[in-house]
Amino acid sequence: MSLNDSLAGLMAETVLPPLPLRAGGRVMAFDGTTLEAVGIDALVGGRALIGPARQAAEIIGFRDGRALLMGLSALTGITPGAAVLTDGIASDIPSGPALLGRVIDGLGRPMDGLGPIVASERRPLHGEALAPAERARVTEPLATGVRAIDGLLTLGRGQRVGIMAGTGVGKSVLLGQVARWATADVVVMALIGERGREITDFIETELAGAARARTVTIAVPAGDAPLLRVRGAEQAFAIAEGFRAAGKHVLLILDSLSRVVHGAREVALARGENAGGRGYPPSAMALIAALAERAGGDRRSGGAITAIVTVLAEGDDATGDPVVDAARGVMDGHILLSRKLAGRGQFPAIDLAASASRVMADVVDEAHLAAAARFRRLSALIEDNRDLVLMGAYAPGADPELDAALSLSPALEAYRGQPRAVRAEFAAARAALVELVQR
Repeated sequence: MSLNDSLAGLMAETVLPPLPLRAGGRVMAFDGTTLEAVGIDALVGGRALIGPARQAAEIIGFRDGRALLMGLSALTGITPGAAVLTDGIASDIPSGPALLGRVIDGLGRPMDGLGPIVASERRPLHGEALAPAERARVTEPLATGVRAIDGLLTLGRGQRVGIMAGTGVGKSVLLGQVARWATADVVVMALIGERGREITDFIETELAGAARARTVTIAVPAGDAPLLRVRGAEQAFAIAEGFRAAGKHVLLILDSLSRVVHGAREVALARGENAGGRGYPPSAMALIAALAERAGGDRRSGGAITAIVTVLAEGDDATGDPVVDAARGVMDGHILLSRKLAGRGQFPAIDLAASASRVMADVVDEAHLAAAARFRRLSALIEDNRDLVLMGAYAPGADPELDAALSLSPALEAYRGQPRAVRAEFAAARAALVELVQR
């Protein structure tokens, strides 16, 4: 056999892998936020690389035959006619046990200095809500380790809960306590829109020790692009869905839903969507329900996602904020943190009168439910008559129920308060509650 015949045989046996197909376009306009390009044939949500520096962007819509793109980081040095390369839609993210103990950004890239993440599993970013027939009922209590929640606002596995709060009322501390102590197999913590210093402090203080090993942390600092806030939240739910499909109970904590919606609002306005009530386009508000419906229990796998999301009440007004109202409507419960109680030094500063767990009656026994109702009534009596008592205008004996509440006031306040480093056992919290209201 000649040399040419040998080379021909080797070439015939050689299998070359198909090269990735990249469709290209050109930049036609850029206003600092949104980039317009022609020649793009890709789906909304597809990723693109802009210019010689290969700056990452995502297609957010189309207008007059042009693709609208928004940067996944600050776009700089954009020139007219710069090349735009697309390679389809990046709709899946790493998932599975390889992520435990790691800190990743809004695109799934490691940011903890521990090297690359080698994950054998991948999940669709956008996921799908469970069908009603596939969704399991909430019947098991979730012990959080926080006495005021376990005793008075008992949560259940698969529940969606909103924590409504202004700034500086102990929200981060409460989230840290729940993340460390809750009886869950996996914790997915999404820190969206927080300052970089706060993210570092939370990870190193609230998630220190054994809690870190079972936690996946998604961190999207305030300086990141608005689109990354949305992608960070969607990624957190996708990762949680992967563990739920494996039969795990996942506690997903999203801090904060408000900043995710604000990011979605900026994206919607950039693509020309009309602003709705209070400046929120319809797609931004629809995101709240879309994310909430991805939580819950799965009948097939036996796993569940319990979602706890925080909502920032602008100006401490939890009644007029559209994001707060929308979140309250789709959640299975809400916990309002009060600046007045925080000012008195009571932590967690939970306003019982304004808080509710809609599944508590399904996860606790009758004695526990009755004791919690009695506690809430006594606390409400004290709050409603606080000024009257402080002014000396109330005469003891005028109202036996109020007299009983006032006599128990120190014990009620002690039950609601809890030091930051002290964990409360669920059974002990229930027993103490029943004993307290029977005095």
